[in-house]
Amino acid sequence: MGTKVGNRVVVLGGSITALFAASALSEGYREVVLVDRDELLGVREARRGAPQGRHINGLIARGARALEDLFPEITAQMVTAGCPLTDLAGTVRWYFNGKPLRQTRAGLTNVAARRPVMEAHVRERVAALENVTFLEKHDIIGLVFSADKSRVVGARVQRHGAGNREEILTADLVVDATGRGSRTPVWLEEQGYPRVAEEGTKIGLGYATRHYKLRYDPFGTDHSIVCVASPDSPRGAIFTKSDGNKVELTTYGIMGDHPPLDPEGFNQFVKSLAAPEIYEGIADAEPLDDPVLFKFPTTLRRRYERMSRFPDGLLVLGDAVCTPNPVFAQAQTLAALEALALRELLRRGEAPQSREFMRTVGQIIDPAWDMTEAINLTFPEVEGKRTRKVQLMHAYMKRLQLAATKDASLTEAFMRSAGLVDPLESLMRPGVVWRVMRHTRAELPVLAGRS
Repeated sequence: MGTKVGNRVVVLGGSITALFAASALSEGYREVVLVDRDELLGVREARRGAPQGRHINGLIARGARALEDLFPEITAQMVTAGCPLTDLAGTVRWYFNGKPLRQTRAGLTNVAARRPVMEAHVRERVAALENVTFLEKHDIIGLVFSADKSRVVGARVQRHGAGNREEILTADLVVDATGRGSRTPVWLEEQGYPRVAEEGTKIGLGYATRHYKLRYDPFGTDHSIVCVASPDSPRGAIFTKSDGNKVELTTYGIMGDHPPLDPEGFNQFVKSLAAPEIYEGIADAEPLDDPVLFKFPTTLRRRYERMSRFPDGLLVLGDAVCTPNPVFAQAQTLAALEALALRELLRRGEAPQSREFMRTVGQIIDPAWDMTEAINLTFPEVEGKRTRKVQLMHAYMKRLQLAATKDASLTEAFMRSAGLVDPLESLMRPGVVWRVMRHTRAELPVLAGRS
């Protein structure tokens, strides 16, 4: 199993972030203990502790590659189990600013599985690791610090049920993967550490999800239809084939314009979308459940990498550090990239140094956060500073999206960047800019006036 850098690591949470981290950590520690309040093993439906499990979740292109790197052949296993394989530029029908982009097969593949199903596949792979233990149905009470409070040396947990006492799990390393509701900021402050700085943007997002069996197929050779909200068309949706011959629809609106949950109101909301085939697909489909709403008022980023003091023996990963706008499906991908960075360190025989690794986490998050926070500001109702740089990016991205309705190579370039395969700067390469300008020359005066 390779060189070990420590004896035991405790992972707090049973999320997909925790599973990714456990896989990486299993290479560097003799024992990995994963603690969660829910029942985990054998579960294939949405858990109480994962409310977003009822909604569309997914890995963008780089995340899908990271998943395969962490768990070789898992993509083939999921496809064999009935999960469709998609190409984000070729079998996804994208609508931007109310217009469909030109499609092309670009090798930007991912698996279209409901989140509980993908979690189950990943969980089975992690559970098969001989040095990983799942501690289910345990509440996470807090962290245990050394006498001088400079280091985290374990976690306090308690099994569900009357009469069960609090236990201390000693550890060389504790990893917080408990999600947005993480208590680490409070626990650190209680020990005299400064409060971690937080930032984010109020977007007032609300999205509702429903599953169907279709009587009419609007997809053709495509796997998904995605209508992205824009200032001129501020409602969006993701409509996709999923496992078990089901289809999954998540539709959303920002700044309080949320989908109604009554069937008629939900259908009328869908009918208002810029992609008419989504409503046509569900109009006579068989609903498998009622719409479920999830509200996401603000994006959130905790700036652990900027803290002047941070204890050794503690890492914070995934949504516990950053929850970007879920419409852009970045969170799981960022968690997978953080796990790969951790694994790379362990494979060099190095134990993670907490402050240094939290800076690495910050560097992983930066490009995705900067891009999507700027996109949030395209909506005039969203408060925030629109610098000249941000305004220029808005104007250019609108031109690029328009040009991609005519040029499939621009769809590929855009999806490679949105999928975190290529940096945002790749969209500014001379050849890309030339094609954008060539295809939008006639619209430039109009677009410039709106930027």
